[in-house]
Amino acid sequence: MRRWPQQPRWLRVAVVVLVLLLFYGTAVHVAQLLTARGQPYPALPAWLRLYFVSLTLLDPLAAVLLLRRHRVGVLLTVGVLVTDAAANTLANYAFDDATGVTAGRFGQAVITLLAVGCLMITPALWRATASPRPRISQTPSPRTRRT
Repeated sequence: MRRWPQQPRWLRVAVVVLVLLLFYGTAVHVAQLLTARGQPYPALPAWLRLYFVSLTLLDPLAAVLLLRRHRVGVLLTVGVLVTDAAANTLANYAFDDATGVTAGRFGQAVITLLAVGCLMITPALWRATASPRPRISQTPSPRTRRT
């Protein structure tokens, strides 16, 4: 966490948790791809399958960018978690005929809570990833000096 040293401890912990969650998500989606022999989520529409497969690239990209303290990492992390919660809602309610609580619906609830938590700390993440403002020199540059 060399890039986050001056940030509050709670924010550094939150970043570590988000990064670990994103890498866990990567592992889950890769495992689903491997166990399904490249054809995961057969009951879902193609566009939703494509979204879930794309998370194998988007999750680790968001994690690395967030860890490196890039603002685009904040945007991608929030975008991934919020859209993942929405996609899981569709997959587990609109396209699943099961009734009651299922493992998928429990997972969807967890992802939704994580997305809400991420949204709550987004302003702090955004401020922490702001580029430092260039310092204004007190002495005029040679081009602006009048003689």
